[in-house]
Amino acid sequence: MPYKAEISRTNPSCILFLIDQSSSMEEKFSTNDGEKTKAEAVADVINRSLQTLVSKCTKSEGIHDYYHVGVVGYNGTGVKPVLSGPLAGKDLVPISLVGNYPVRIDKRVKKVPDGRGGIVERKTNFPVWIDAVSAGGTPMCAAFTHVIRVLQQWLKERPNSFPPIVINISDGESSDGDPVTLGRNLIDLHSNDGNVLLFNLHVSSTSRFSIEYPESGEKLPDDFARELFSISSPLTPYMVKVLNDDGLKCEAGARGFVFNADFNALLRFVDIGTRPRDLRVSSTESLNELFG
Repeated sequence: MPYKAEISRTNPSCILFLIDQSSSMEEKFSTNDGEKTKAEAVADVINRSLQTLVSKCTKSEGIHDYYHVGVVGYNGTGVKPVLSGPLAGKDLVPISLVGNYPVRIDKRVKKVPDGRGGIVERKTNFPVWIDAVSAGGTPMCAAFTHVIRVLQQWLKERPNSFPPIVINISDGESSDGDPVTLGRNLIDLHSNDGNVLLFNLHVSSTSRFSIEYPESGEKLPDDFARELFSISSPLTPYMVKVLNDDGLKCEAGARGFVFNADFNALLRFVDIGTRPRDLRVSSTESLNELFG
């Protein structure tokens, strides 16, 4: 069966975030911490997800390189890796380098239960690797082309790895052509354990109901949604189990696709996309503890 390969320091897996940084990402977006732009909300979620991955891979002797990770942004200025500081310009880096080289540590206020039924505010450290950017169009085709090139080399060097996961977050249609063929070319890449997993999320600026993890595209509202669905991989059995355990009804064959996502759907999507299987490593923070 595919998607059974061990994820370890000698056989790491790969997670690559692909984020739309076009001008439309400047639109307002409601979050659990108040209104932000979509670009700010996505940057926050990616930074927190990187922090969680670092925590999962941290042992008493240091950070173990169970993953190589990257963040690639695409907008009117082109396609490029967007990790900052010493990691700038790198498409993929071992998770230990991510943990050791945040570009800065911000102070954030987090609301937590006070143990007596109330809520108190607590200051916490918030590592930052990427900042919000929004400019120009949405060259999704160029972004897929870039990622195909990166993962072809990565898979050539690690043919027995758990297949790479690509998490694409966008709020609109591709501005440089139809991404379906390139999306399928991306999914066709594979290790000996299975095909690359491509998950797609459409970020909403409205309050309309989200469509999460459908098994078919029949009920999707337009051609754009159906195109993204068609190039979204099925979730692994473990991901389906996690979603069902969390109370979100999810059938076998459900795809890693969300349309019209609000902030909570965005959180859930990134969380599930970075949990490929039941690992030997365990997180020090649950989703609720991390995101509030």
